Amino acid sequence: MARIVLVHGIAQEQKSADALEAEWLPSLAGGVRLAGDAALADTLWRDARPGSARMAFYGDLFLKDGQQGGADELTDGEWALAEALAAEWLRNAAISASRETDRNRARTELALLTGAQGEEQGVRAAVRPVLNALVRLKPFARLGVAFAERVVVKALKQVTLYLTDETIRKGVQDRVAEHLGPETEVIIGHSLGSVVAYEAAHLHGRPLPLLLTLGSPLGLRTVVYERPRPQPPSVPPGVARWVNLADRDDLVAARPDLTPLFPGADGVLDSGYTVDNGAKPHEAAFYLAKRRTGEAVSAALSGR
Repeated sequence: MARIVLVHGIAQEQKSADALEAEWLPSLAGGVRLAGDAALADTLWRDARPGSARMAFYGDLFLKDGQQGGADELTDGEWALAEALAAEWLRNAAISASRETDRNRARTELALLTGAQGEEQGVRAAVRPVLNALVRLKPFARLGVAFAERVVVKALKQVTLYLTDETIRKGVQDRVAEHLGPETEVIIGHSLGSVVAYEAAHLHGRPLPLLLTLGSPLGLRTVVYERPRPQPPSVPPGVARWVNLADRDDLVAARPDLTPLFPGADGVLDSGYTVDNGAKPHEAAFYLAKRRTGEAVSAALSGR
């Protein structure tokens, strides 16, 4: 059982709980230190106490026997969702990208894509024009179209498996539940892990001072929003405070302000915060190292 439970996102299947703790905890301690709580920061990293913070690792559940890279092949239906996911990322960029040039380019690309919708093409081919449009924006420009496609495929496959495969879902939640107990005060989830953490908070059945979601796709209507449990979505009843942080250029974070989407959010959900993670807007360590992350964790653990 842990005081702080950490929940990672997609594409971590080649790592381990220990490796991810070694990546996350120094950054989390740094954010807490920036918030002015040096004593807590030391307990999280320099003088780490057993059980103070643990990673709920589930990446290996996406590996199949004899396979080292995870299952990335999509069905036709999943390719259709991939197109919808990529298009929603593009629409999100048109509204919230930090650079005006990216917002304008995204709007232009959306207009061009709308004009080409009548063309006949296979389901996989339909994704490529959207990816070509995305790759022209700053968050994806360094990736190239081929790698951007792999990012979308990996993201969609693991998100889809979690939300539709009962064996995977139960296995993931069991991994989180191993670390949850009466002493748990904070659950932190990044990316897909924020969806897992949200559901775990519902299942926890005990008071929880803080749910912290980072780069969360919970507001992504094309793939995620209608699928978490329970439905309809709502603030987990035991959660005293839910903080949602998003970088404006993090396209996975479908919308920074989740408040209108989750009944019961008044006075509980602090959402719409924006942070600047630089060239890697979706990077978990960069979210964890922010003062706002540290402030939320410090306040929860001190009872403020």
